Amino acid sequence: MNRFGEILVKGLSWGMGILFLTGISCIMVYLFSKGLGAVNLRMIFGNTPPLDAVFHGKAVFGGLFPAIAGTCLLVVFSVSLAIPLGISTGIWLAEYAGKRMKSLFSLLFDILAGIPSIVIGLFGFSLAIFLHRHFSQRIYPCLLISACSLAFLVIPYIIRTTETALEQIPHSIRITAPAMGATKLQNIFYVLVPHSLTGILSGIILAIGRCAEDTAVIMLTGVVATAGIPKSLLSNYEALPFYIYYISSQYADQQELLNGYGASVILILLCTGLFFMAYIIQKGLAYQALYRA
Repeated sequence: MNRFGEILVKGLSWGMGILFLTGISCIMVYLFSKGLGAVNLRMIFGNTPPLDAVFHGKAVFGGLFPAIAGTCLLVVFSVSLAIPLGISTGIWLAEYAGKRMKSLFSLLFDILAGIPSIVIGLFGFSLAIFLHRHFSQRIYPCLLISACSLAFLVIPYIIRTTETALEQIPHSIRITAPAMGATKLQNIFYVLVPHSLTGILSGIILAIGRCAEDTAVIMLTGVVATAGIPKSLLSNYEALPFYIYYISSQYADQQELLNGYGASVILILLCTGLFFMAYIIQKGLAYQALYRA
């Protein structure tokens, strides 16, 4: 009976895995077959020469380059805001918090992770209104408000992965540095964090993907259809997820719909590039930690 149960579990696991991969493959094949043909330099840069758009900041009309630039800036600023707070909170939960505090804050962060993104967007919109009324008339929904809202959205993922990565470090590694006279803080920064970098960066990679694809948050906090490349953190901006939503909901002809598919392909490739960069950094840091050990 145990042998039969093991075979049944393995069969179900393989079947579900194959079913999942088949579904993802079908979606990707359909998307790329529809959108890859529409991707070209004219779709990205319009009538503007690519070198002028990239290096001289010349305005791009009818192209996706401002949306690509806005998406990249949004991801960079959001993750840059989320990483310090997320990692530091994860370290506190894993190494300093008592049992009751850990249970309480873990519950709070799990609830925060489950909040719908549209609610986070509404919070960012309310924050922009509050700052506009009470601090500066120049503050409106903008790139900075969107970055703060997305950082608030992805912080729970970074906290959880950091906490889990630290708690999974073997006890033998934990006690080595203190046995040689290192303080708790030195043990954390020179031993525990380097040994948990792989898990921590996994959370950061997840945060990058969530920031790049979310639409509900940015719709309420500063994204517009034709803003161009943002001049500052207080400017409106364009983003690929919003462009895809905008085109798919009110396209005028078949070509515009194909442009939406093309934008989806570009977004997937952009996310893949960001994931690859994070993966290279992850492997490099893991190699350095192994070399030091």
